[in-house]
Amino acid sequence: MVTVVNLVDKPRPRHPEKAHRPDQEVLRKPEWIRVKAPVSRGYLETRDIVKNNKLVTVCEEAGCPNIGECWDKKHATFMIMGEICTRACAFCNVATGIPTALDPEEPVNVAKAVKQMALSHVVITSVDRDDLHDGGAQHFADVIHAIRAASPETTIEILTPDFLRKDAANALEIVVAAKPDVFNHNLETVPSNYLTVRPGARYFHSLRLLQRVKELDPTIFTKSGIMVGLGEERNEVLQLMDDLRTADVDFITIGQYLAPTRKHHPVKKFVTPDEFKSFETVAYTKGFLMVSSSPLTRSSHHAGDDFARLREARARKLVATA
Repeated sequence: MVTVVNLVDKPRPRHPEKAHRPDQEVLRKPEWIRVKAPVSRGYLETRDIVKNNKLVTVCEEAGCPNIGECWDKKHATFMIMGEICTRACAFCNVATGIPTALDPEEPVNVAKAVKQMALSHVVITSVDRDDLHDGGAQHFADVIHAIRAASPETTIEILTPDFLRKDAANALEIVVAAKPDVFNHNLETVPSNYLTVRPGARYFHSLRLLQRVKELDPTIFTKSGIMVGLGEERNEVLQLMDDLRTADVDFITIGQYLAPTRKHHPVKKFVTPDEFKSFETVAYTKGFLMVSSSPLTRSSHHAGDDFARLREARARKLVATA
């Protein structure tokens, strides 16, 4: 059984693994980053579907600012393998600790929710499960297969952990063999920030993971996202774009980092909409098929519409190079 943490009805406890950190200074949010509280009928209906199927969504767990918009349109990103992560990234609002056992009914429950919501495109993500011998790769595959069986017309996007040190279990090969339509793995930030922002991960391992997906199945779209406002320099973001293109990544997302609490990594800067537009322009010149760059961009925001545009962009490229 998987439980949903409801951010609307009860407050979240402070992260115990971050409790020792001093409160960080909070920058005042500019007008372009503010969103309305979710209260629409569509939002409430989506919340009920999620709760009734005993599912967890990253929309709630990560405190996504777009939850009102997405749930109103019955878009949701399902987070599988529980709500407790084995890592403690400084930017993340998901709880850290010892996870519970995998729920064998979860793949079927996710598939039921996808069918009930009549989703044309679904995003599946997860916590890091370093405690599992395959990092949860087989569970990802089981969820993909269950969705295909229940809703064969639904396209599937996955946002995976890095499966670090899981090579012996052929973790990546298991997931790729299940043939998701989009394989997303976020770099999250530039390499100079990894020690403080993403200490449990390795930048070049994540790059290699994305590159390996294309080697295993070139038909799968690959995608990666970063946050800005964590103290990175512009030239570091441009170098990261080059690194992703070297790995043949199709789609990059760039969004503003927002600190979940005062105990998390502080926001160093609110990047302006003009700067985001500049990143978009540069990324397209570097060869990405799709770019989403704005203050409220998140990996799964408008994922269905973006997938349609991604397919069209690939088709145009194939015609142009024929």
